[in-house]
Amino acid sequence: MLPKGANLQKIREGKRTYAITPHLPGGFIKPEVMQKYVDVSKKYGGIMKLTSAQRIMITGLKAEDIEAIWEDLGMQPALGFANCVRSVKICPGNAFCKRGKQDSIKLGLELDKRYIKKEMPSRIKLGVSACPNSCAESYVKDVGVIGTDAGWDIYVGGSAGAHPRLADKLIEGLNYDDTLRIIEIVMRYYQKHADIERIGQFIDRIGWEKFKTDILAEFYGEKSAVVEPKVPQTEAGEKIVPLPGGLTEGSLVFGDAITADSVISDIIRVYPQTVPVFRSFGMGCLGCPSSAGEPVTQAAEIHGLNLKELLAALNKVVPANK
Repeated sequence: MLPKGANLQKIREGKRTYAITPHLPGGFIKPEVMQKYVDVSKKYGGIMKLTSAQRIMITGLKAEDIEAIWEDLGMQPALGFANCVRSVKICPGNAFCKRGKQDSIKLGLELDKRYIKKEMPSRIKLGVSACPNSCAESYVKDVGVIGTDAGWDIYVGGSAGAHPRLADKLIEGLNYDDTLRIIEIVMRYYQKHADIERIGQFIDRIGWEKFKTDILAEFYGEKSAVVEPKVPQTEAGEKIVPLPGGLTEGSLVFGDAITADSVISDIIRVYPQTVPVFRSFGMGCLGCPSSAGEPVTQAAEIHGLNLKELLAALNKVVPANK
């Protein structure tokens, strides 16, 4: 079990070190809070690291110290689901930048308040940039917002990582309230219809025209074009079927046993019922780009797990092995 509010960082010679990353909306921090970070890092031998999500991570920590560290910081552990809204990156906006077209801080903090740590089919990142320079990397975020003289342009489906994808422009020139409204529609649609896949993967699977048509139909108050997909069943009536789409770099097919060489993304695509098993072993980030080409043996090694125990647990829920 992971220490509460911590992530496993390294395993060296059998010794594990952990990191905590308290939530800092927009990357704003008061001097007295920063001082607590410094004091805790010194006391417990940690290293402070600025992250790409505008937070401060303290790494190199021991499991037995984690609870005391949160107490010393005077903060509640950063809780949330592995597959959730991970970050809302915000540029300085027109409050601090001469090139800013819109108030990215106001919009970004509101999005952070509404969505941070909210459970999603996969990990989700948002970016709010006050001008087309996109300093918050909005073009490679799952939901990106970019300010112009005419208002906010909305982009969806971007991602970096092992399988980078530029976001598609959904709509442009929105005011503040309409921007919040269409993002809410995107989030609900994604939650309802996606598998364990990033928004970009989801769009590529169902098609951009369908995604855009359905979102804009609800935004403009028209009749929704969403067609509920039929869930195929096995001969026994079970709804255990391969999931369509998603990143895949392996060759696993329905009916195969899961082996040490089976790729994580293939396993959850073909056998979605294995998701709770992975999570019970502390492997929650199943939407992570790394899982696309990562075999079970490598994942077990990285997470410090017993490979035989993990494989046995996974194959217990595979129909062919019942």
